[in-house]
Amino acid sequence: MSDPAGPTVDSTDTTDNQPHLDGRDITEEEVFAAHEAGKLSVAPTVGLAGRRDLAIAYTPGVAKVCRAIADDKALTARYTWTHRLVAVVSDGTAVLGLGDIGPRASLPVMEGKSALFKAFADLDSIPLVLETTDVDEIVDTLVHLRPSFGAVNLEDIAAPRCFEIERRLIEALDCPVMHDDQHGTAIVVLAALRNAVRVLDRDLASLRVVVSGAGASGVACAKILMLAGASDVVVLDSRGVIHAGREGMNVEKIALAEQTNPRGVRGDLATALEGADVFLGLSGSTVPEAVIASMADDAIVFALSNPDPEIDPAVARKHAAVVATGRSDYPNQINNVLAFPGVFAGALDAAARRITEAMKLAAAEAIADIAAGDEEFGRDHIVPSALDPCVAPAVAEAVARAAAEEGVVRRHVAEVAAEHR
Repeated sequence: MSDPAGPTVDSTDTTDNQPHLDGRDITEEEVFAAHEAGKLSVAPTVGLAGRRDLAIAYTPGVAKVCRAIADDKALTARYTWTHRLVAVVSDGTAVLGLGDIGPRASLPVMEGKSALFKAFADLDSIPLVLETTDVDEIVDTLVHLRPSFGAVNLEDIAAPRCFEIERRLIEALDCPVMHDDQHGTAIVVLAALRNAVRVLDRDLASLRVVVSGAGASGVACAKILMLAGASDVVVLDSRGVIHAGREGMNVEKIALAEQTNPRGVRGDLATALEGADVFLGLSGSTVPEAVIASMADDAIVFALSNPDPEIDPAVARKHAAVVATGRSDYPNQINNVLAFPGVFAGALDAAARRITEAMKLAAAEAIADIAAGDEEFGRDHIVPSALDPCVAPAVAEAVARAAAEEGVVRRHVAEVAAEHR
């Protein structure tokens, strides 16, 4: 979906050569110039120089391909772009840190997402922004559009509707569906935490983990950490610790209360963090230094609110052994681009019907192993660079393998697609 001369990743350079880039150094003129007329274009993959070319690519030649697909729908994977086409879908209700700004204002983000898909995984994608927040309408729209794409990347949809939309689409569609704000974040957080405990010679199962934020990413992170073996996870929302029996919770939080907080902690963030091993910030709140100082020795702090972390990383480092943020100008950037291109590429390569929990765990392990195998691996290098070209292929391979092992592969489609590749 991007111009052949569009975004690429230099395979000889795994950094952006600007380790201390500050967003404030980028001018408005640069930003608006880069976005002028959008960040995407469509380019044909076949020549159209003469009448013969037209006759092959379009009528009458195209009718032969149409008839073949009508006889065997799996041939769509070989003779159209849909097998490796991702629909990037949003309703504009939870865009970055800007909130509900609407579908049109969300388009620059969706275009950017599509550019990243192309640059990091060579996947084409189409931004689809919907002028509705009705769950039924969103689900029905994508069900009707299913023949046009191979996977759905849900993006910037507010909680709790995002949970229901994703759940219903997974049930309704026979293709990979993932809400990246949930699972992309969770995959990279798990990879980073795996390596943090590896560096500190700790055990994930023994850690007391506190997750500040019960939105899309907070809920997904809590779930994948428990799936990976964390046994003591406490989650907080704006009203404090989520616990069984607390009044005024939605369905998702009630379920979360049943799965987390085994010690029955109640109260605010200061109470929850006292003696805790891990702080995972996903709420945009501010955390005082004294609260971080009350954590256990060799604490791990992931202050992921962006652009302003919950606590200044330099301050957190006075009390924590490992610190990560969502920013590119500090060590240990937790960036979704480490996950989603490879996850979708692997799922599409395998012709998977869905993205399973095992596939997400495999992606996290692949990301962690790349960083652990780097000579710079240590407290300030627990995840790979967001620009490391090795990441997406490794994640894709791990995800495709996990899909095959779980048996969620559409065999005939996979065979047809493999012939095409």
